[in-house]
Amino acid sequence: MSTAVVVEAPGTHRLVAHTPREPGPGEALVRVHAVGICGSDREVYQGNRPEGYVRYPLTPGHEWSGTVAAVGAGVPDSLAGRKVVGEGFRNCQVCDRCHAGETTLCAHGYEETGFTQPGAMAATLTLPARLLHVLPDTADLTAAALLEPAACIAAAAVKARALPGERVAVVGTGTLGMFAVQFLRAGSPAELLVVGTRGDREALARQFGATGFRTRDQELPDGFDVVIETAGSASAARTAAGLLRRGGRLVLTGIPAPGADGLDPTDLVVRQVEVHTVFGAPPDAWSHTVRVFGAGLLDPLPLVTHELPLSDFAHAIDLVGSGDPKVGKVLLRP
Repeated sequence: MSTAVVVEAPGTHRLVAHTPREPGPGEALVRVHAVGICGSDREVYQGNRPEGYVRYPLTPGHEWSGTVAAVGAGVPDSLAGRKVVGEGFRNCQVCDRCHAGETTLCAHGYEETGFTQPGAMAATLTLPARLLHVLPDTADLTAAALLEPAACIAAAAVKARALPGERVAVVGTGTLGMFAVQFLRAGSPAELLVVGTRGDREALARQFGATGFRTRDQELPDGFDVVIETAGSASAARTAAGLLRRGGRLVLTGIPAPGADGLDPTDLVVRQVEVHTVFGAPPDAWSHTVRVFGAGLLDPLPLVTHELPLSDFAHAIDLVGSGDPKVGKVLLRP
């Protein structure tokens, strides 16, 4: 029997029978291969997601990969049978921001797969076909399940505009941090420093291309041209800003707790630091990610430590929040 996870309310979930929803006009039905769990899914389950950014009851799952099983009217038949990943933001396509390609800023409000719309913690997922990105036929779908967080970091890398030969750094050593290392490495930097709180992540950071590694309690250098922050704390943002040269470029991707002390505006102005932020991934970042993945320049598999059935949803949520250094990316397999 096909099943799906439903979070009825914070702290309450159940496994239910799942009936695939046939695709309507412009839609596609995808057989889900794997779905990742991140901190946002823990927020959904624990009830910590900001108001307006979740709608219960809900089937979670915004990081996923799969194969197109059927398409609705108006969708090319050739899409059936293809391996795919998909954007999460359900943008309106008609507002000014959507026309500018900034679909994560859609003026008609926030709607996203796995948060306000049914997600991929189910045997199948039906969604607008325009959100799909086709993968090479040889793609590893387990690895591809991590392309959503990779796309968010691709958006950061695009905004960072790192040039060959520049000094670049990453603050944070989780999944996002390791993707940031891979994207920055592809740009041929002169130096690629990773700063984190866990020394045990050094080997993996260097495997992905880091030339240096420091923990935040060590003395840190400065003078970097570009820094991408992925740790999601106010202290990490301050650490990232401190690494920059005057006129350097900072991209923040983490989301600290509401009300957290932020960056010093005087310092930012006096040093003319250029600050960018990323919330989600627009279509160009997704296309860039799929292209880099298809070229073999992005390797998500070393980040995966656990693959569990949907019935182990609660255990998977606990693993993600355990703080155990042996726990990396956790995937559920419908």
